Amino acid sequence: MAVIPVNIAGRPYEVRVGAGLLAELVPYCRGRLRKRGVPIITDADVYAAWGGIVEASLRDHGHEPHWRILAPGEQTKSWDELSATVNWLLELEVERGDHIVALGGGVIGDLTGFCAAILKRGCKFIQLPTTLLAQVDSSVGGKTAINTPAGKNLVGAFHQPSLVLADLSALETLPQREMLAGYAEVVKYGLIDDADFFAWCDANGAAMIAGDSALREYAVAHAVAAKARIVAEDEFETTGQRALLNLGHTFGHALEAETGFSARLLHGEAVALGMVLAARYSAHLGLMPRASAEHVAQHIGQIGLPAALAALDLDCSGADLVRHMLHDKKMDAGTLPFLLMKGIGQTYLAKDVSLDDVGTFLDAELARGG
Repeated sequence: MAVIPVNIAGRPYEVRVGAGLLAELVPYCRGRLRKRGVPIITDADVYAAWGGIVEASLRDHGHEPHWRILAPGEQTKSWDELSATVNWLLELEVERGDHIVALGGGVIGDLTGFCAAILKRGCKFIQLPTTLLAQVDSSVGGKTAINTPAGKNLVGAFHQPSLVLADLSALETLPQREMLAGYAEVVKYGLIDDADFFAWCDANGAAMIAGDSALREYAVAHAVAAKARIVAEDEFETTGQRALLNLGHTFGHALEAETGFSARLLHGEAVALGMVLAARYSAHLGLMPRASAEHVAQHIGQIGLPAALAALDLDCSGADLVRHMLHDKKMDAGTLPFLLMKGIGQTYLAKDVSLDDVGTFLDAELARGG
């Protein structure tokens, strides 16, 4: 088992990565579950796969689980579900010193974390991420949020978990599409500032996705350590360092909005295509060699993720996608910074990008095919 410290000033915690952690949940929580009753928020799919194991672990140690089982999907990150879940926690008389447990992927982790952030001005919570995407990204770093009609993750709070247990066994029940979507957030760390890790992904990504347990532990632990380092340097995204973690997200969130935050395009799929677009736009501006940008596109496409905007068959223009970007959280005084690349492993935050030029570039990408 790998143990990665997240050294947030005043609120450090650990991320544990290994197989079988859910079956030994209570010992790994080491006294954090201070009452008999334990509130657990999950979705129906995760509950069907892992609810019994978590319940047995709790009951074997004298705890009684209180389950809130929600519908899978991005629609669960809503005002209505936030309100209903907070009221459910209040009915359970959850106190500020109690821990709420999030069992699931990024949607469940984001919603649970936001509930914990606002309940009684801040309760504690534990992340039990069951998807690759949640294990390597959303469960670590304390970003919590819900979606609104205006866009994705526009209402939320920074609220760090007390503990993250990333059980690699959960990946064995993950659908292939979800596994691939999570891989986008793995290879992202290579593209940000670690060309050697991108090369590792080139050589090992397919075998990792296929089920090699040692490769999975390495990939998850390496990605978590990379994120922990960045988050510790810039917890609240004030210096620009943490913004690097959003590589591919400005393009990706616009695509998610255009497809209605639906199963038509999963978040990780949108990020993967967003990273391809960021690389190609960087090459379009002369920042990045075109061969490097196409290397990124080729890797993502060969893994099985979307790598061509035209393949989505969207009924929109580049300007339509840019309009979605105007709701991006990075907007500052009417200017939208973009994460661009000078090469593989050389991402930076650009504050001089013309949105008209982005729209023209996207029109070309919508028409270019593979």
